[in-house]
Amino acid sequence: MLRRVIPALLLAGLAGCGSVGERGDAAAGVALRLLTAVDGRDGAAACATLAPDTLEAVESAAGQPCDQAILDEDLPAPGPVTGTDVYGQWAQVRLTGDTLFLAVFPGGWRVVAAGCTPRGDKPYDCAIQGG
Repeated sequence: MLRRVIPALLLAGLAGCGSVGERGDAAAGVALRLLTAVDGRDGAAACATLAPDTLEAVESAAGQPCDQAILDEDLPAPGPVTGTDVYGQWAQVRLTGDTLFLAVFPGGWRVVAAGCTPRGDKPYDCAIQGG
């Protein structure tokens, strides 16, 4: 009996790794869509990638609709993905020149914070983030 359980557990563990990799790829895809849309001056497409609180924060800070306000944010041009970490419903996507944080919502990953730079032991400093 134990001989059948151990291989089953190993296979389940391997399947979970594939799932995490796919989830990381999906999160990275959303991160790149945001930066590509901003770089291409497509505010509506950029805002479609944002989490609700982040979208609201962008509009509130600028006093204008997200599709206009997001284009004025200090976000870098999209660069190659250098790493992705998935932690349950959260993800961190690192690109050359930027770090983004995402969360899972109905319909998929959404950007919670972008334009983030590390500050040593302190929290990241982000150009946009939800409240």
